[in-house]
Amino acid sequence: MIQYWVIPPDNDEEFVANMEDVRETYEKRYDPKVPLSATKEHPKRVDYEYERAGMTKVFMFTEPLSVWRDVVIRTKKTKVDCAITMANLLENLYANCEKVIVVCDKLSTHTNHAFYKAFSPDHARSLARRIEFHYTPKHGSWLNIAENELSSLTRQCVTGRRIGNEKELREETSAWSADVNDTQCGVDWQMKIDTARIKLKSLYPKKGR
Repeated sequence: MIQYWVIPPDNDEEFVANMEDVRETYEKRYDPKVPLSATKEHPKRVDYEYERAGMTKVFMFTEPLSVWRDVVIRTKKTKVDCAITMANLLENLYANCEKVIVVCDKLSTHTNHAFYKAFSPDHARSLARRIEFHYTPKHGSWLNIAENELSSLTRQCVTGRRIGNEKELREETSAWSADVNDTQCGVDWQMKIDTARIKLKSLYPKKGR
């Protein structure tokens, strides 16, 4: 028998600490000067029957409070790749924002020091100063809004299809994001921290233990 976890075992203080941090972040009011961006980097294999056409990396970005999502296609998923994609957002879409709050899973590429791998120290510091990471806990990918968007992208755009090259995949995912940005609403988080403390009570360590 195989057992899959979507939430961790009972009494996990690390999980609840990160969960409450993420939920508190989602509960903040929308501020155009400090937008909330959720991000998830995920590999997607693209095959033609028995002959592999290649493998690409899909970076999903979504700003749930302003009803926006975007997909970036790259061939690798290194710190440099992540830093370049984040820098592109900071210096273009969010160029006038004082700070960008990013909710993401805790991969080694999702850090401020990734900027120093890709840019000069001065440039890296200017980017790192404007970004604030909040990490989803282990077993808590369901807290990452971009995971939901990635699932939608997979179902609505690429599942069951044979996309043979990176250019075509980029065009298809770009068309998908443009369409859903025009037709779909934002995310309304219903479970607040107080509710989580009741419904997920078993996850919280017992006082005094």
